[in-house]
Amino acid sequence: MKRLTISVVIALLVAVALTSFVGCQKEAAGEVAKETQATPAPAAPATPAATESAERGAYEDGIYIAMEDGFSNGWKYVATITVENGVITEAEWNGVSENAGATKKEYDKAGKYNMVAFGGAQAEWYEQASLAEAYLLETQDPAAITYTDDRGHTDDIAGVSVHVIEFFELAEKALAQGPVGTGNYVDGAYYMFADEYAGSGWKEYVSLTVLNGHIAAVNWSAVNRDGLDKKLYDAAGKYNMVAYGGAQAEWSEQAARAEEYLMKVQDPLAITYVDDDGHTDAIAGVSIHVDALFDLSKEALMAGPRELGAYKDGGYYAIADESSNGWTEYVALNVVNGNIANVYWSALNEAGDDKKVYDMEGNYNMVAFGGAQSEWYEQAALAESYLLETQDPSAIAYVDDEGHTDAIAGVSIHVDALFDLAEKALENGAISYE
Repeated sequence: MKRLTISVVIALLVAVALTSFVGCQKEAAGEVAKETQATPAPAAPATPAATESAERGAYEDGIYIAMEDGFSNGWKYVATITVENGVITEAEWNGVSENAGATKKEYDKAGKYNMVAFGGAQAEWYEQASLAEAYLLETQDPAAITYTDDRGHTDDIAGVSVHVIEFFELAEKALAQGPVGTGNYVDGAYYMFADEYAGSGWKEYVSLTVLNGHIAAVNWSAVNRDGLDKKLYDAAGKYNMVAYGGAQAEWSEQAARAEEYLMKVQDPLAITYVDDDGHTDAIAGVSIHVDALFDLSKEALMAGPRELGAYKDGGYYAIADESSNGWTEYVALNVVNGNIANVYWSALNEAGDDKKVYDMEGNYNMVAFGGAQSEWYEQAALAESYLLETQDPSAIAYVDDEGHTDAIAGVSIHVDALFDLAEKALENGAISYE
């Protein structure tokens, strides 16, 4: 009986122990379950595609460009925006001239705009433009700018006192229009003159500006032997093709329409003519011959960009105070993109004959009657080419007091009048049409 009691006690103790062990196990399992529910599992690493999507900006990738419709104070502003991965990574504010040639930034950096010296500005235009560009890169929104007046000045950009509304409005316009990419040409300034003066007395020329690979500005005009510019002469009311020729519009107005056409098609070969004189039906409101514009543009683009020169664009003229051997010598210069681009050296007699024309018509005959190596007009052309090459009328050395030189091959005539008068013309300043 005693053994039975002991066995029962042992059995009860084992049952209690098992019950306790099972309860502890259930409690531990419950705590693990609670811990698992309270702490979420770590998120899976983001894939590269998900990361890129999260970092992309709001814009479509590409290059965006917008330009003002008209010129103001001789300049037309351009905004160029580059978007990569949806973000504006580059922004440029620039301008093109009504004369074409160098852009406003290039012109300013060359010390020709001089807003500090002549306008008392705190910094040059190109420096302030760079600050405006940086602001757009920071804000990523051309609308995120406030103006202090109707002219578009702002207090939002430190160091900027110029009006900036043109840049931000053009940037907004460019982004709204969508990407256009870059054009086919090398950025820079281009120009080309015809070889000869036409029977009308004008020598045609073209000046171009290429920006972002696109033809962004075109100036088509002509010069005469007095250095006058046809477009400026016409705009001053002195050509009068409507009054005296019955034209539908003045020459300068029709030239502007032809220039716009070239900027639209972006290809000087994209024109058809209706006759051998270079007239076309492709441009509404244009009845003048336009072949010179497109031919010279093609030649200019093939020749490549030109460096910005030291002089002010325009026509220059100087005439000698006295005649020599019955002729009064004179020089006309035309400066394009800061370079002496055309030179005309000749003389006038009492009858008003132009020496070069007179000679080309076989009336001077320096070879036949003077034993010269070539006619006067031919040697004059060589001297003119020398000045075009050196770009400096003082860069000539003489071998005697009569103005002869050994610096120009094929020239035995005295050339001092050309270079002295060229210096004088440049000192006189550009021709005014007022």
